[in-house]
Amino acid sequence: EMLVCKGLTVVDVYQQWCGPCRAVISLFRKIKNELGDDLLHFAVAEADSINVLEKYRGKCEPTFLFYAGGELVAVLRGANAPLLQRIVVEELVKEKRVLEQGVQRIVVKDEGLVDEEEQEDDAGPIQNDEDILVTDNRSYTVAIIKPDIVAHGKTDEIIMKIQDAGFEILAHEERTLTESEAQEFYQHKASEPYFQELVQFMSSGPSHVLVISKPEGCDDVIPAWREFLGPTDIEEAKREHPDSLRAQYGSETLFNAVHGSYDGEQASRELAFFFPNFRTAVSGRHSGHAGPEPEPVERTLALIRPDTARENREMILAKIHKAGFKVAMQKEVMLTEEQVCLFYSEHQNEEYFPALLKSMTSGPVLALALAKQGAVEHWRNLLGPKDPKQAKEDQPESLRAQFAGESECVNQLHGSQSLEEAEKEISFFFPKEQTLAVIKPDTSEEHRDEILEEIQAGGFTISQLQETVLSREMAEEFYREHRDKPFFSQLVDYMCRSRRELCRAEEPPDIKIPLI
Repeated sequence: EMLVCKGLTVVDVYQQWCGPCRAVISLFRKIKNELGDDLLHFAVAEADSINVLEKYRGKCEPTFLFYAGGELVAVLRGANAPLLQRIVVEELVKEKRVLEQGVQRIVVKDEGLVDEEEQEDDAGPIQNDEDILVTDNRSYTVAIIKPDIVAHGKTDEIIMKIQDAGFEILAHEERTLTESEAQEFYQHKASEPYFQELVQFMSSGPSHVLVISKPEGCDDVIPAWREFLGPTDIEEAKREHPDSLRAQYGSETLFNAVHGSYDGEQASRELAFFFPNFRTAVSGRHSGHAGPEPEPVERTLALIRPDTARENREMILAKIHKAGFKVAMQKEVMLTEEQVCLFYSEHQNEEYFPALLKSMTSGPVLALALAKQGAVEHWRNLLGPKDPKQAKEDQPESLRAQFAGESECVNQLHGSQSLEEAEKEISFFFPKEQTLAVIKPDTSEEHRDEILEEIQAGGFTISQLQETVLSREMAEEFYREHRDKPFFSQLVDYMCRSRRELCRAEEPPDIKIPLI
């Protein structure tokens, strides 16, 4: 009942062995007295006696949960009094805007909260909606406070500077990347000589991952955020932007304190990597709102042919994002004549095919899988007529008119004709992959079945399923890349102690299952 009362409720989660922090209780009283606001409430919760707070037990720092309308809207770890006071004030202002102006409430999820309906009576409402929502007239980007900064205890200080600069933090998660995750995240830098050093550094300890935005109605957050970060080169940052975060906290290029997405395309990929449940909500619409059913989300293939990919790639990608498409998958590929003939098999007898073949093999093609409601039709409308001359005459604002190229018979952009053709063409450029998933020993039979159902519901095909008992030798070989880690023996013992499920899953090409 306390959590659903009108206004903002701040919950201090403590443990029996240390009790609620007296300094924090005093700070709560001070804030309450200074603000004198009936919409602000404080409460304490003992993690040891409340089942839903089980994952907060054994922590050496307090956790503060911010609730509004029965939903979790912010989380703070650590007894940082100035930051706590600042977040209280900011979240109270946000909740007043929700109540008075009908602004969309931003809901977050914290891994410490157990999402079990049967535990609802123990600890009040539980956040069941795992999506992180932001209204569609906002822009957003990803920031990573890197391991060395976290290790030196500068995280809260940087977060305060971010908020002081007018940025809003829509999501915040502490996360330690595995080496394989770091390799995947920085795969676009795989050819750089420092790649392995970067991977090892980013997996060396916990990072803090943030989704950054600006208040509604503000300009694009990405250039503002990159300006606030400063140049990636630390010496350049100190020389030309001494007030930037990298100038103040960075030590060298790899250790430049904070990561920021370069553009909207990269931000979308990074959001999908760290926050797969991040999504936009149309302003003014709420769940249960009566109205026509929305169009289904579709995928379509877009090809940017070599000449235009070389000269106008970024401009076209910007127009794609502006039109509301999400880039689900992207790759640059150098096609052979045989591949072009296979892909365009139905066009080989056309007069323009030799010119098309020459164009498609003249350099790298940029292939994109675009996602949007009604993506096939919307992308074709954005492209305009196939004939470049007709596109210029009839639809001069279309992409094929704007990026016509030198050829009079071959346009520079491809789009799938239908939904069925789109899936076929996407499979051509993004073939299915296989990965291994391991359901670990302590998973109950009930949860095991639920996991298998979730895998299949996520679009994966389980091609092989085997229940087996690992010998110690098998477990040591399986986890050999962790042999030098302090937890290696404990991990091997754990994996050998009982049965587990091994399943080999075929995955959709735009999703990867990490090794569990």
